[in-house]
Amino acid sequence: MKKKEIPVDGMSCAACAVSIENTLKNSPGVKSATVNYANHAAIIEWEDLEISIEDLKKAVQSSGYDLLIGDITQEELDNKQQEAYQKLKQKTLYAGILAFPVFMIGMFWMHMPYGNYIMWALTTPILLVFGNQFFKNAWNQTKNLSANMDSLVAISTGIAYIYSTFNTFFPDFLISKGLEPHVYFEAAAVILFFILLGKMLEAGAKAGTGEALKKLMSLQPKELIVLENGQEILKETDEVKKGEMILIKPGQKIPLDGKIIEGESYVDESMLTGEPIPIAKTANSEVYAGTINQAGSIVFEVTSESHQTLLSQIIQRVKTAQGSKAPVQKLVDKIASIFVPTVLVIGIVTLLVWGLSGTTDAWLRGMLAMITVYVIACPCALGLATPTAIMAAMGHGAELGVLIKDAESLERGTQIDTLVLDKTGTITEGMPQVETFVASEFFQEKDKVALYSLEKKSEHPLANAISEYLEGNHTPIQNFQSITGKGVEGVFEETTFRIGNLKWLKEEKVNLDDSMLKKAEQLLAEGAIIVYAAKGKNLLGYFKITDPIKNSSPKAIQQLQALGIEVHMLTGDQKNTAAFIANAVGISQFEAEMLPEAKANYIKNLQAKGKKVAMVGDGINDSEALSIADLSIAMGQGADIAMEVAEITLVHSDLIKIPQALQLTKKTVKIIKQNLFWAFIYNVIGIPLAAGVLYPAFGFLLNPMIAGAAMALSSVSVVSNSLRLRRAIKD
Repeated sequence: MKKKEIPVDGMSCAACAVSIENTLKNSPGVKSATVNYANHAAIIEWEDLEISIEDLKKAVQSSGYDLLIGDITQEELDNKQQEAYQKLKQKTLYAGILAFPVFMIGMFWMHMPYGNYIMWALTTPILLVFGNQFFKNAWNQTKNLSANMDSLVAISTGIAYIYSTFNTFFPDFLISKGLEPHVYFEAAAVILFFILLGKMLEAGAKAGTGEALKKLMSLQPKELIVLENGQEILKETDEVKKGEMILIKPGQKIPLDGKIIEGESYVDESMLTGEPIPIAKTANSEVYAGTINQAGSIVFEVTSESHQTLLSQIIQRVKTAQGSKAPVQKLVDKIASIFVPTVLVIGIVTLLVWGLSGTTDAWLRGMLAMITVYVIACPCALGLATPTAIMAAMGHGAELGVLIKDAESLERGTQIDTLVLDKTGTITEGMPQVETFVASEFFQEKDKVALYSLEKKSEHPLANAISEYLEGNHTPIQNFQSITGKGVEGVFEETTFRIGNLKWLKEEKVNLDDSMLKKAEQLLAEGAIIVYAAKGKNLLGYFKITDPIKNSSPKAIQQLQALGIEVHMLTGDQKNTAAFIANAVGISQFEAEMLPEAKANYIKNLQAKGKKVAMVGDGINDSEALSIADLSIAMGQGADIAMEVAEITLVHSDLIKIPQALQLTKKTVKIIKQNLFWAFIYNVIGIPLAAGVLYPAFGFLLNPMIAGAAMALSSVSVVSNSLRLRRAIKD
């Protein structure tokens, strides 16, 4: 038994993925097959003795697609997808340019000289060049004894085109029978344009999903410096084995997981923890691939090769999560699989009933009635139902500062009952700030200058926050030293000034004030960071540093809870800080000190209880949890990777937009369902009338022009209904 992920070429929509999946599942020896349109790949499990991978490739090729079984890089795959999207974009644009004059002539200038010839000339390239994919897909569906939206589009537009072409060049045939030679070029042209537009919107939304993985992969440097016998040797990261020694200089990304052997530094681990403050690293400290070395040079021993690192595990899990979230087959396609054969049967029955009725020109009238049935079944309103609602929702969402990726995100937004929030950068500002300086009796105003100058020379992550708070004039500092994990010291006016942690000041025998320390301990319990300052042996005071809660966060959480949504908070920060923030914003369920995998597992556990979970995050450390959640929401000022994975992005990084986004999703899906209802009602009423069901009793036969007008009216009603979304939610 073999299991492999294989790239797929030629997919243009979610329905294509369903078609390929069915082809693979129906192949002998295939145990399971999942085709994912988001990352253009198929995960296939098959019995190698029963069927070869080459046979699977042939089976997929017979459906009009291809399995890329040779060696192909991720970059080549991405280029293929981008080329396909650009091609579809061009086809849609050209089809729209040609369809517009056809629509104007067909609906308003019907008696224009040579109008039919002009419409034929403009419609022909729409069908044969820009919309030919529908006919190819319909043929492939027929070969597999199935039908979808493409089948319906191909049959109705094809018959409308052939019938209209015949009437354009041979109008006397019908005139001689006392019948009007109507043409339906506008129906064929407009439906193809709108369905191309829908597919382009869908493809555009999916085109960026691969970017998340590319950004994650780019976190790992491709080359590194290995120390061998005292020599610095440049190697490919993939070639490095466990136990080798790596040199990392200030500012470089750490390429592999390992343990520090020599040197000390601060390392920015925000991609793992989400916390903005880098961690002090000394001998025996662990370091992780993708994190960034800040101040000093370090040498570490590799403990995990490139495919085993924590980062590579995150990449694999994001990939799996995206792959497992196979796009649901669209409601339209589900109905089309029943609707298409039904319409075909109705058309044939109409022809036979008329032909055998014995009326004058029975077979001709039967053929015209059959053509009218197929033309009226042309899914113009169906083609408009989803894209117009999505465009209106996306436009209104953008006005509110909410960017929605695709229709599936809208659908899932209506089902959410649990919201999981990251803390740093989501509930809080994500930037540490000095809230206050608590001074002792020894502090003098002139000491500010020394403290400011000391912090200005420091590379410590919190130094910037302290110097911004002090805002003094810079003065020269002698004997400046930065001691990793402790603090900084320097001499000003023959006195040593120190800024650092309490443990270090105790080691330096600084006289401490017990009442001040007691107050500082209370602040630590609330999650604040405390940095002490000393002059000689006297304590000058301490800085209280916090990551402030965004003004709108408590109100947004209140509104979400009022909507019946359960709110949870997850953070990589310490428990005290997490408890204080959760309490301040009114969240009762929270977890602290969580790594990316733990966040993802927390969401999986909620989903196992039957919850529909939305995850809100802003960092690389959130990307795995975002990809697993039922609905992922990223903060616009966060990491690009979070935004690539997410289905909804909040432009202004404001939580107050989440209740608005969820309300918009509910209203949009409601509008789409209304649109589909009206589109189908039109067909349910129109098809029997076109078939001549009222002719025996009332002598009424649906005039093809009235059928065309009814089709236009159904389309107008769908568009008008969708436009109501533009004022659905007030900011």
